Amino acid sequence: MRAKWRQCRKGDKTLSESPNTSILGAVLAGGQSSRFGSDKALAELHGHSLLTLAIDTLSGWCEKVVVVGRAEAPAPTLPDWPRAGMGPLGGIAAALRLARQEDFAAVLTVGVDAPGLPDDLPGLLSPAPAYLASQPVIGLWPAEADKTVMEILEGDGRHSLIAFARAVGARPVELARGPANINTPADLAALDKGGR
Repeated sequence: MRAKWRQCRKGDKTLSESPNTSILGAVLAGGQSSRFGSDKALAELHGHSLLTLAIDTLSGWCEKVVVVGRAEAPAPTLPDWPRAGMGPLGGIAAALRLARQEDFAAVLTVGVDAPGLPDDLPGLLSPAPAYLASQPVIGLWPAEADKTVMEILEGDGRHSLIAFARAVGARPVELARGPANINTPADLAALDKGGR
């Protein structure tokens, strides 16, 4: 699968000119699951937890995968930055900080509740920064965007993912059919029944 990622990147002059094109994958799993009623990350789809499905998907594209916002997971974990309760932006901030520390070029973020990602997601979002218009939490962010996200989270302005995306000049990418967005047990049941 990594070969597929590199093939997607081959014609990308922006990253091909860079000495480092490694990607950190980050599963954002710090939500409260309030509409779901239980820990959504551990809910199962086709016999696998949503968390495991997200980790496995990112592992096919990224050099390393972390889970942000959980203390325990079948992959390395990170707390949200600067603290829990900051929403998806806190998870992205934590992943971008790690990417800078470990010299990754970019971070590919997905929510734990979005199975059925396109096989060519990295190519669709390349070059960074870009995000799926239907689900902005799914995005490809350059590691140097860590400074911008920290300024937003430490500032008095709007602490939103869209504010961050606009600040870094990210492109919204439209898909004919986006990935699932599981918010309730009914959403999961419908997806499980549909076999997608």
